[in-house]
Amino acid sequence: MKRLAGKIAIVTGSSSGIGKAIALTFGKEGAAVVIAARRKDLCEKTVAQIRKEGGDAMAIQTDVTDEAQVERLITETVKRYGRLDLLVNNAGIGGGGRIESTSTETFDRVLNTNLRGTFFCCRAGFRQMKQNGGGTIINMSSVAGVQAWTGTGTYSASKHGIMALTKSLADEGRAYKIKASAICPGGVADELVDATPDEILRSEQISPYDIAETAVYLATLGPYTVVHQIIVDRLGADW
Repeated sequence: MKRLAGKIAIVTGSSSGIGKAIALTFGKEGAAVVIAARRKDLCEKTVAQIRKEGGDAMAIQTDVTDEAQVERLITETVKRYGRLDLLVNNAGIGGGGRIESTSTETFDRVLNTNLRGTFFCCRAGFRQMKQNGGGTIINMSSVAGVQAWTGTGTYSASKHGIMALTKSLADEGRAYKIKASAICPGGVADELVDATPDEILRSEQISPYDIAETAVYLATLGPYTVVHQIIVDRLGADW
């Protein structure tokens, strides 16, 4: 039996990279998947790949920095499928360097996308899951969300913020059977999501499909089990 059969999932930032790997994997495991990202043409390409494998998917063009678009994403998903079981908040960007040379514009852009966007999605998804009687929210953080190094200040600040949101959401969700977890990857070959397994292996980076399997694991835990964070790092990474 497929591990996510009958589940309704939204994956943000799923037109490419880690988000796309998660969406494709969820589709293969039987979930109906809503592909949400800014680039509509790439969203439709991911939908086509899921449908080619016999899965169910739809695309909703979404900029997570826009509160109204996030609300529409949840509304349209429920209109089509009736509920929301799984929400993966993966949409995010890199940016910034050394703090002294980071512009205010860059800082705002990274925080607005990574942290504010995740907040909008968590809030809207949580409200819907309360009506459902439960659900699972998975937020994509980073190893930079539990550590920070020279040149990561802005990005790390956004990802540390996601960790705080996740921990608070997990506590707030207990009474409503809503779980919240964070995945913290480092060194993912996200640009190779459409490559062959051998090509991904030769990159000596983490396969985006390993992150996808981590998301499936979190989505299939028993009703009384929650994992608050999982760090998935590259073999030999220097901490």
